[in-house]
Amino acid sequence: MEQCIIIGSGPAGYTAAIYAARANLNPLLIEGPQLGGQLMITTEVENFPGYPDGVEPFQMMDDMRRQAERFGTRFVSGIVTKADLNPTPSHTYQIWVEDTQLYETYSLIIATGASAKFLGIQSEEDYRGRGVSACATCDGFFYRKKTVAVVGGGDTACEEAQYLAGLCEKVYLIVRKPYLRASQIMQDRVKNNPKIEILFEHNTLRLTGEQKVQGADLIYRKGEADEEIRHIAIDGFFLAIGHKPNTDLFKDYLALNEEGYILTEADSPRTNIPGVFAAGDCADPHYRQAIVAAASGCKAAIEADRYLKSL
Repeated sequence: MEQCIIIGSGPAGYTAAIYAARANLNPLLIEGPQLGGQLMITTEVENFPGYPDGVEPFQMMDDMRRQAERFGTRFVSGIVTKADLNPTPSHTYQIWVEDTQLYETYSLIIATGASAKFLGIQSEEDYRGRGVSACATCDGFFYRKKTVAVVGGGDTACEEAQYLAGLCEKVYLIVRKPYLRASQIMQDRVKNNPKIEILFEHNTLRLTGEQKVQGADLIYRKGEADEEIRHIAIDGFFLAIGHKPNTDLFKDYLALNEEGYILTEADSPRTNIPGVFAAGDCADPHYRQAIVAAASGCKAAIEADRYLKSL
């Protein structure tokens, strides 16, 4: 029987493990297939405190993991395939790894993150980490005074285009529809920004370049049967078409919003189930930053400790 199980091997999960281990909860952390989660799609992290010269994502996650291990965190590698969050009379929950390993715990911290949505074209994968990004706040600094493209037509895309326009020489906003879905105030901001050029009714066909992104071929639909291939020269390609929280496993138990993010009590990691806490991007549709995720992992571990003491 475990006192505390943590699911997730990103900043939220490892920070929760550090705090839980230092509180003598002897936590068990279940690591998924990708160390660091979404952080690993960027090439260098420059905005996490404590790394003045920047740090590679894998190195930062390895540092966090070793710190958690130092205080006694135990690790299991594998994918959580099933969960039973119906509380038993003994206040425990059940977690299965790879359908075969069963673990029971008094408290559970879910830090499963969220996955950025991609267009699904092969060149996205080919240039991953070499000009393709899903986070302007994370990677925009590397494209100062350069030309970039943002894909999307909602508030997030407009916000990312605005942010990048403050750093870059020029920003293309690639929109597949003939209009923006963003709120009117965000539409007005991008339309009135001289650095942003909106390309309506354009779809990305492929990315081009030697070793890194240097351009994009776009399909411009001028009419139902009239298409034209256009090429734009760019240095970076940013996806802003949304994220999918990795919460499907818990949808029958936890309160989720329409997009699937875990709903928590105001300013806390507590979910609708006592003893179950959410940390990181799986419960954060707004910020999606490593430092925010780490802070929420800290809060989740503190709340788990308080919960266990109350039993």
